[in-house]
Amino acid sequence: MKFVDYAKISVQAGHGGDGTVSFRREKYIPKGGPDGGDGGDGGSVVLRTTTALNTLVDFRVNNQFRATHGGSGKSSNRTGSSGNDLEIKVPCGTKIYNQETNELIGDLIAEGDCCLVAMGGSGGKGNTRFKSSRNRAPRKSTPGTKGESRVLQLELNVLADVGLLGLPNAGKSTFIRSVSAAKPKVADYPFTTLYPHLGVVRIGDEKSFVVADIPGIIEGASQGIGLGTEFLKHLSRTRLLLHIVDLAATESHQVIVDSIKSVENELKSFDSDLFCKQRWLVFNKLDLIPKGQAQSRIDRITGQLLWHEPVYAISAIASQGTKKLTHQVMQRLDALD
Repeated sequence: MKFVDYAKISVQAGHGGDGTVSFRREKYIPKGGPDGGDGGDGGSVVLRTTTALNTLVDFRVNNQFRATHGGSGKSSNRTGSSGNDLEIKVPCGTKIYNQETNELIGDLIAEGDCCLVAMGGSGGKGNTRFKSSRNRAPRKSTPGTKGESRVLQLELNVLADVGLLGLPNAGKSTFIRSVSAAKPKVADYPFTTLYPHLGVVRIGDEKSFVVADIPGIIEGASQGIGLGTEFLKHLSRTRLLLHIVDLAATESHQVIVDSIKSVENELKSFDSDLFCKQRWLVFNKLDLIPKGQAQSRIDRITGQLLWHEPVYAISAIASQGTKKLTHQVMQRLDALD
Protein backbone atom coordinates (compact mmCIF):
# COMPACT_ATOMS: atom_id res chain seq x y z
CA MET A 1 0.00 0.00 0.00
CA LYS A 2 1.29 3.45 -0.90
CA PHE A 3 2.43 5.41 2.14
CA VAL A 4 0.46 8.59 2.73
CA ASP A 5 1.34 10.75 5.71
CA TYR A 6 -0.77 13.87 5.12
CA ALA A 7 -4.52 14.23 4.77
CA LYS A 8 -7.14 16.97 5.09
CA ILE A 9 -10.59 16.15 6.43
CA SER A 10 -13.74 18.13 7.21
CA VAL A 11 -15.71 17.24 10.35
CA GLN A 12 -19.17 18.43 11.36
CA ALA A 13 -20.68 17.65 14.76
CA GLY A 14 -24.44 17.21 15.06
CA HIS A 15 -26.71 20.11 15.92
CA GLY A 16 -28.79 20.02 19.09
CA GLY A 17 -32.50 19.39 18.68
CA ASP A 18 -35.01 22.17 19.31
CA GLY A 19 -37.09 22.34 22.45
CA THR A 20 -40.83 22.08 21.86
CA VAL A 21 -43.95 23.95 22.99
CA SER A 22 -46.68 21.60 24.13
CA PHE A 23 -49.54 21.50 26.65
CA ARG A 24 -51.25 18.61 28.33
CA ARG A 25 -54.64 17.77 26.89
CA GLU A 26 -56.00 15.02 29.10
CA LYS A 27 -59.59 14.22 30.00
CA TYR A 28 -60.65 15.33 33.45
CA ILE A 29 -57.43 17.39 33.90
CA PRO A 30 -58.34 21.02 33.21
CA LYS A 31 -55.55 23.48 32.55
CA GLY A 32 -53.06 20.65 32.30
CA GLY A 33 -50.11 22.97 31.88
CA PRO A 34 -46.96 22.85 29.72
CA ASP A 35 -45.30 19.53 28.92
CA GLY A 36 -42.90 20.35 26.08
CA GLY A 37 -39.65 18.37 26.29
CA ASP A 38 -36.05 19.40 25.64
CA GLY A 39 -34.20 18.69 22.43
CA GLY A 40 -31.52 16.02 22.32
CA ASP A 41 -27.81 16.80 22.14
CA GLY A 42 -26.03 16.48 18.81
CA GLY A 43 -23.37 13.82 18.27
CA SER A 44 -19.68 14.72 18.63
CA VAL A 45 -16.77 13.72 16.37
CA VAL A 46 -13.87 11.79 17.93
CA LEU A 47 -10.63 10.50 16.42
CA ARG A 48 -9.31 7.24 17.89
CA THR A 49 -6.10 5.36 17.08
CA THR A 50 -5.87 1.76 15.94
CA THR A 51 -2.93 -0.46 15.05
CA ALA A 52 -4.98 -1.87 12.17
CA LEU A 53 -4.06 1.22 10.09
CA ASN A 54 -0.58 2.43 9.14
CA THR A 55 -1.41 5.06 6.52
CA LEU A 56 -3.78 7.98 5.95
CA VAL A 57 -4.53 6.94 2.39
CA ASP A 58 -8.22 6.23 3.09
CA PHE A 59 -8.81 9.93 3.84
CA ARG A 60 -7.76 10.92 0.33
CA VAL A 61 -11.10 9.57 -0.88
CA ASN A 62 -13.39 9.76 2.15
CA ASN A 63 -12.69 13.10 3.79
CA GLN A 64 -16.13 14.42 4.83
CA PHE A 65 -17.49 13.31 8.19
CA ARG A 66 -20.76 14.27 9.90
CA ALA A 67 -22.23 13.19 13.21
CA THR A 68 -26.02 12.91 13.53
CA HIS A 69 -28.21 15.70 14.87
CA GLY A 70 -30.22 15.55 18.08
CA GLY A 71 -33.96 15.07 17.85
CA SER A 72 -36.52 17.72 18.76
CA GLY A 73 -38.30 17.54 22.11
CA LYS A 74 -41.72 15.92 22.30
CA SER A 75 -44.89 16.31 24.34
CA SER A 76 -45.32 14.64 27.73
CA ASN A 77 -41.92 16.05 28.73
CA ARG A 78 -40.10 13.64 26.44
CA THR A 79 -36.56 14.63 25.52
CA GLY A 80 -35.52 14.26 21.90
CA SER A 81 -33.10 11.50 20.98
CA SER A 82 -29.41 12.34 21.22
CA GLY A 83 -27.28 12.19 18.10
CA ASN A 84 -24.75 9.37 17.83
CA ASP A 85 -21.09 10.27 18.30
CA LEU A 86 -18.96 9.62 15.21
CA GLU A 87 -15.66 7.81 15.83
CA ILE A 88 -12.99 8.05 13.12
CA LYS A 89 -10.14 5.54 13.15
CA VAL A 90 -6.61 6.82 12.50
CA PRO A 91 -3.16 5.18 12.71
CA CYS A 92 -1.01 5.48 15.82
CA GLY A 93 1.33 8.45 15.55
CA THR A 94 -1.24 10.84 14.05
CA LYS A 95 -1.03 14.56 14.81
CA ILE A 96 -4.19 16.63 14.40
CA TYR A 97 -4.04 20.31 13.46
CA ASN A 98 -6.79 22.90 13.08
CA GLN A 99 -6.12 24.04 9.54
CA GLU A 100 -7.55 27.52 10.11
CA THR A 101 -5.36 28.35 13.13
CA ASN A 102 -2.57 25.78 12.63
CA GLU A 103 -3.10 24.83 16.30
CA LEU A 104 -2.11 21.32 17.37
CA ILE A 105 -5.33 19.78 18.70
CA GLY A 106 -4.06 16.31 19.52
CA ASP A 107 -1.09 13.96 19.22
CA LEU A 108 -2.32 10.36 19.27
CA ILE A 109 0.43 7.84 19.93
CA ALA A 110 -0.75 4.67 21.68
CA GLU A 111 -3.48 2.23 20.66
CA GLY A 112 -6.88 3.53 21.75
CA ASP A 113 -5.84 7.17 22.25
CA CYS A 114 -8.69 9.50 21.35
CA CYS A 115 -9.26 13.19 20.73
CA LEU A 116 -12.53 15.14 20.62
CA VAL A 117 -12.27 17.31 17.52
CA ALA A 118 -15.84 18.65 17.20
CA MET A 119 -18.36 19.00 20.05
CA GLY A 120 -21.99 18.31 19.35
CA GLY A 121 -24.54 21.06 19.93
CA SER A 122 -26.70 21.19 23.05
CA GLY A 123 -30.41 20.50 22.91
CA GLY A 124 -32.81 23.39 23.26
CA LYS A 125 -35.21 23.79 26.20
CA GLY A 126 -38.90 22.93 26.03
CA ASN A 127 -41.60 25.19 27.41
CA THR A 128 -41.84 23.13 30.61
CA ARG A 129 -38.51 24.72 31.62
CA PHE A 130 -40.10 28.18 31.60
CA LYS A 131 -43.08 27.44 33.85
CA SER A 132 -43.26 29.64 36.93
CA SER A 133 -45.77 30.88 39.48
CA ARG A 134 -46.37 33.94 37.33
CA ASN A 135 -46.36 32.20 33.98
CA ARG A 136 -48.38 29.01 34.19
CA ALA A 137 -48.67 28.53 30.42
CA PRO A 138 -45.35 29.57 28.83
CA ARG A 139 -45.19 29.46 25.06
CA LYS A 140 -41.47 29.84 24.96
CA SER A 141 -38.86 27.29 23.87
CA THR A 142 -35.25 27.57 22.67
CA PRO A 143 -33.59 26.09 19.61
CA GLY A 144 -30.67 23.70 19.86
CA THR A 145 -27.17 25.05 19.36
CA LYS A 146 -25.13 24.18 16.30
CA GLY A 147 -22.42 21.54 16.41
CA GLU A 148 -18.81 22.54 15.83
CA SER A 149 -17.38 22.36 12.32
CA ARG A 150 -13.67 22.16 11.53
CA VAL A 151 -11.24 21.43 8.73
CA LEU A 152 -8.42 19.30 10.11
CA GLN A 153 -4.94 18.58 8.83
CA LEU A 154 -3.76 15.08 9.76
CA GLU A 155 -0.04 14.33 9.85
CA LEU A 156 1.32 10.85 10.45
CA ASN A 157 4.69 10.41 12.17
CA VAL A 158 5.72 6.77 12.18
CA LEU A 159 6.53 5.28 15.57
CA ALA A 160 9.95 3.66 15.83
CA ASP A 161 12.68 3.19 18.42
CA VAL A 162 15.57 3.50 15.98
CA GLY A 163 15.83 5.62 12.83
CA LEU A 164 18.11 5.01 9.86
CA LEU A 165 19.50 7.92 7.92
CA GLY A 166 22.20 8.52 5.34
CA LEU A 167 22.81 9.27 1.70
CA PRO A 168 20.91 7.40 -1.02
CA ASN A 169 22.28 3.89 -1.64
CA ALA A 170 24.19 3.80 1.64
CA GLY A 171 22.49 0.47 2.38
CA LYS A 172 19.72 1.47 4.78
CA SER A 173 17.07 -0.67 3.09
CA THR A 174 19.46 -3.62 2.81
CA PHE A 175 20.18 -3.28 6.52
CA ILE A 176 16.50 -3.31 7.53
CA ARG A 177 15.93 -6.33 5.25
CA SER A 178 18.85 -8.08 6.93
CA VAL A 179 17.80 -7.57 10.54
CA SER A 180 13.98 -7.68 10.28
CA ALA A 181 11.13 -9.14 8.28
CA ALA A 182 10.55 -5.86 6.41
CA LYS A 183 11.21 -6.10 2.67
CA PRO A 184 11.72 -2.61 1.22
CA LYS A 185 12.81 -2.34 -2.39
CA VAL A 186 16.58 -2.30 -2.97
CA ALA A 187 18.38 -1.38 -6.18
CA ASP A 188 21.59 0.25 -7.43
CA TYR A 189 20.08 3.63 -8.26
CA PRO A 190 19.43 6.70 -6.06
CA PHE A 191 16.15 7.12 -4.22
CA THR A 192 15.14 3.47 -4.36
CA THR A 193 13.33 4.12 -1.08
CA LEU A 194 10.42 6.45 -1.77
CA TYR A 195 8.56 6.26 1.55
CA PRO A 196 9.30 5.04 5.10
CA HIS A 197 9.47 1.38 6.04
CA LEU A 198 9.17 -0.08 9.53
CA GLY A 199 10.80 -3.32 10.63
CA VAL A 200 10.68 -5.19 13.94
CA VAL A 201 14.07 -6.47 15.08
CA ARG A 202 13.75 -9.37 17.51
CA ILE A 203 16.47 -10.03 20.06
CA GLY A 204 15.82 -13.47 21.54
CA ASP A 205 12.29 -14.51 22.44
CA GLU A 206 11.22 -11.58 24.59
CA LYS A 207 12.93 -8.41 23.35
CA SER A 208 12.47 -6.40 20.19
CA PHE A 209 12.64 -2.89 18.83
CA VAL A 210 11.21 -1.07 15.81
CA VAL A 211 13.50 0.46 13.20
CA ALA A 212 12.45 3.01 10.56
CA ASP A 213 14.05 3.42 7.14
CA ILE A 214 13.43 6.76 5.39
CA PRO A 215 14.45 7.98 1.91
CA GLY A 216 18.06 9.09 1.54
CA ILE A 217 19.13 12.62 2.42
CA ILE A 218 21.23 14.71 0.06
CA GLU A 219 22.81 18.14 0.36
CA GLY A 220 20.14 20.80 0.06
CA ALA A 221 17.37 18.55 1.36
CA SER A 222 16.28 21.20 3.86
CA GLN A 223 15.62 23.50 0.85
CA GLY A 224 13.43 20.89 -0.83
CA ILE A 225 15.99 18.96 -2.90
CA GLY A 226 15.49 15.19 -3.02
CA LEU A 227 13.06 13.23 -0.88
CA GLY A 228 14.63 12.95 2.56
CA THR A 229 13.49 16.20 4.17
CA GLU A 230 9.84 15.30 3.52
CA PHE A 231 10.25 12.31 5.82
CA LEU A 232 12.83 13.53 8.35
CA LYS A 233 9.98 14.27 10.73
CA HIS A 234 9.42 10.52 11.06
CA LEU A 235 12.69 10.33 13.01
CA SER A 236 11.44 12.81 15.62
CA ARG A 237 9.94 10.13 17.88
CA THR A 238 12.93 7.78 17.68
CA ARG A 239 15.29 7.36 20.60
CA LEU A 240 18.44 6.48 18.67
CA LEU A 241 19.69 7.25 15.16
CA LEU A 242 21.93 4.99 13.06
CA HIS A 243 23.81 6.96 10.43
CA ILE A 244 24.55 4.44 7.66
CA VAL A 245 27.68 5.31 5.64
CA ASP A 246 28.84 3.63 2.42
CA LEU A 247 32.48 2.86 3.20
CA ALA A 248 33.08 1.53 -0.33
CA ALA A 249 31.58 4.50 -2.20
CA THR A 250 35.02 6.03 -2.80
CA GLU A 251 38.64 5.52 -1.82
CA SER A 252 38.87 9.13 -0.68
CA HIS A 253 38.25 9.34 3.04
CA GLN A 254 37.77 13.13 2.68
CA VAL A 255 34.76 12.60 0.38
CA ILE A 256 33.21 10.28 2.98
CA VAL A 257 33.87 12.82 5.74
CA ASP A 258 32.19 15.53 3.66
CA SER A 259 29.18 13.28 3.00
CA ILE A 260 28.74 12.62 6.72
CA LYS A 261 28.95 16.34 7.47
CA SER A 262 26.41 17.14 4.75
CA VAL A 263 23.86 14.83 6.39
CA GLU A 264 24.64 16.41 9.77
CA ASN A 265 24.07 19.89 8.31
CA GLU A 266 20.71 18.86 6.87
CA LEU A 267 19.66 17.46 10.25
CA LYS A 268 20.65 20.67 11.98
CA SER A 269 18.84 22.83 9.40
CA PHE A 270 15.69 20.75 9.66
CA ASP A 271 15.40 20.39 13.45
CA SER A 272 17.99 21.17 16.13
CA ASP A 273 16.37 18.68 18.51
CA LEU A 274 16.71 15.92 15.91
CA PHE A 275 20.36 16.86 15.40
CA CYS A 276 20.97 16.51 19.15
CA LYS A 277 19.65 12.94 19.32
CA GLN A 278 22.23 10.26 19.98
CA ARG A 279 23.58 9.09 16.63
CA TRP A 280 25.88 6.13 15.91
CA LEU A 281 28.02 5.82 12.80
CA VAL A 282 27.54 2.51 10.98
CA PHE A 283 30.01 1.94 8.14
CA ASN A 284 28.41 -0.41 5.63
CA LYS A 285 29.58 -2.55 2.66
CA LEU A 286 32.50 -4.00 4.55
CA ASP A 287 32.48 -6.93 2.12
CA LEU A 288 33.65 -4.62 -0.69
CA ILE A 289 36.73 -3.37 1.18
CA PRO A 290 40.03 -5.31 0.90
CA LYS A 291 40.90 -7.07 4.14
CA GLY A 292 43.06 -5.01 6.46
CA GLN A 293 42.04 -1.64 4.95
CA ALA A 294 38.62 -1.11 6.47
CA GLN A 295 39.68 -0.29 10.02
CA SER A 296 42.43 2.12 9.00
CA ARG A 297 39.98 3.92 6.71
CA ILE A 298 37.39 4.14 9.52
CA ASP A 299 40.01 5.44 11.95
CA ARG A 300 41.02 8.22 9.56
CA ILE A 301 37.40 9.25 8.99
CA THR A 302 36.37 9.27 12.66
CA GLY A 303 39.60 10.99 13.63
CA GLN A 304 38.94 13.81 11.23
CA LEU A 305 35.34 14.08 12.47
CA LEU A 306 36.44 14.02 16.12
CA TRP A 307 33.72 11.42 16.59
CA HIS A 308 32.95 10.35 20.18
CA GLU A 309 29.81 8.24 19.73
CA PRO A 310 29.88 4.47 19.02
CA VAL A 311 31.13 3.31 15.62
CA TYR A 312 30.33 0.00 13.91
CA ALA A 313 31.45 -1.67 10.70
CA ILE A 314 29.04 -4.05 8.98
CA SER A 315 28.09 -5.66 5.72
CA ALA A 316 24.31 -5.56 5.61
CA ILE A 317 24.02 -7.74 2.52
CA ALA A 318 26.25 -10.42 4.06
CA SER A 319 24.81 -9.98 7.59
CA GLN A 320 28.33 -9.36 8.84
CA GLY A 321 28.42 -7.49 12.14
CA THR A 322 24.64 -6.86 12.12
CA LYS A 323 23.92 -9.21 15.03
CA LYS A 324 26.42 -7.49 17.29
CA LEU A 325 25.03 -4.08 16.28
CA THR A 326 21.39 -4.99 16.97
CA HIS A 327 22.30 -6.43 20.38
CA GLN A 328 24.16 -3.22 21.26
CA VAL A 329 21.17 -1.17 20.11
CA MET A 330 18.85 -3.24 22.31
CA GLN A 331 21.11 -2.71 25.31
CA ARG A 332 21.16 1.02 24.69
CA LEU A 333 17.38 1.22 24.38
CA ASP A 334 17.00 -0.73 27.63
CA ALA A 335 19.29 1.77 29.32
CA LEU A 336 17.19 4.68 28.02
CA ASP A 337 13.95 3.24 29.47
